[in-house]
Amino acid sequence: MSDTPEHESHRRPHEAPPTAGPYVEFDLPAEIHRLHAETTWSTGHNARTLIKYDDFRVVLTALQASTRVPEHRTDGRISVHVLSGHIQVRASGRTFSRR
Repeated sequence: MSDTPEHESHRRPHEAPPTAGPYVEFDLPAEIHRLHAETTWSTGHNARTLIKYDDFRVVLTALQASTRVPEHRTDGRISVHVLSGHIQVRASGRTFSRR
């Protein structure tokens, strides 16, 4: 049996160890650069979970222009923040468009 906790063996190579403090800080431009540098970026869509707790997650998602993401469902609430570009989201029978 390994001394490495299970969550570490499944972590992507560039991810930092899990954070467990009341204050978390990220260099978002650097995180976006990492997403763009990964081979999965060629699919037009790449994401990284920045914070993951049982009841709260922060996911940074990078999309190439005109990329469509298949329908997604979640039990929890969501908040979408557009850092650059334009996004159109359909939810609860409404369409939201943000730049």
